[in-house]
Amino acid sequence: MRINILVSIAPLKHVESDGVGDILLTINNVSKQFSHIEALKNVNLTLNRGDIVGLVGGNGAGKTTLLRLMCGLYHPTTGQVLFHRDSSQAPVAEMRRFLGVVPEATGLYYRLTAWENIRYHSRLHGISDEECWKNTLEIAKDLDFVESLGRPTRGFSKGMRQKAAIIRALAHKPEILLLDEPTGGLDVTSARMVRSLVKRMGQAGGTVIYSTHKLAEAEQVCDRIIIIHNGEVRADGSPSELLDITQTTSLEEAYVKLTMDAARETEKEDVEGRIAKFWRRMMTPRKLPEGGGEDE
Repeated sequence: MRINILVSIAPLKHVESDGVGDILLTINNVSKQFSHIEALKNVNLTLNRGDIVGLVGGNGAGKTTLLRLMCGLYHPTTGQVLFHRDSSQAPVAEMRRFLGVVPEATGLYYRLTAWENIRYHSRLHGISDEECWKNTLEIAKDLDFVESLGRPTRGFSKGMRQKAAIIRALAHKPEILLLDEPTGGLDVTSARMVRSLVKRMGQAGGTVIYSTHKLAEAEQVCDRIIIIHNGEVRADGSPSELLDITQTTSLEEAYVKLTMDAARETEKEDVEGRIAKFWRRMMTPRKLPEGGGEDE
């Protein structure tokens, strides 16, 4: 009976700030399709200045697709992603200089040192070397990374590459920071440093999108959680709101309840799809070698 009740629950709506000037990014009825696969379905979100948003979902849920739409790497199939600044709005692709991105694959140039990677990226954003160095030192001290700035990144561990990518994303002082699994490969101490850095950015008025599949980490860092499942936003609210609406005592339980019904519906669709795919494969003619089928 509880599952039937959950089916009728609409996604929680985050309470927007009263001031229109606090809105930084809006995602209006966005869908993204790759061939026959619909990666995102009618996503509507409003992000405000100072938000630290946890984007939570399993593998293939649509988290990375949504992040790439937010930074203009993908264009939506339908809908709009708009960046708000100085009482105006524009497509997010035109506002990339205000974004900082830490992808899951860091994309560092291995022949360059960490500092050279950071400096090159900041020059693309129009930041002087002097300002970049000042900002880099400030962040590197927080991450205990100053002594590694002059080393080529080829020999870095995964955790060191992650730190270099985080500094690179922050060196030009972005207004929105997009993080895709930012603590992957980091030890416990370094992961705490990253979480502390994220919290300080939110307190300073920056907006952070923190994509992760670690529910405990999202609860610890974020003041707002967006649960995405099968390309749909299943819930959007503070951790306490998610617990209240699902009548659970942990975010993990809330996540399971909010995605359980969708998972069962998808399972039914997948069974039908697998059967259809099987018969298409069985009935598709195989390519024969040249001369095959002819009497010799």
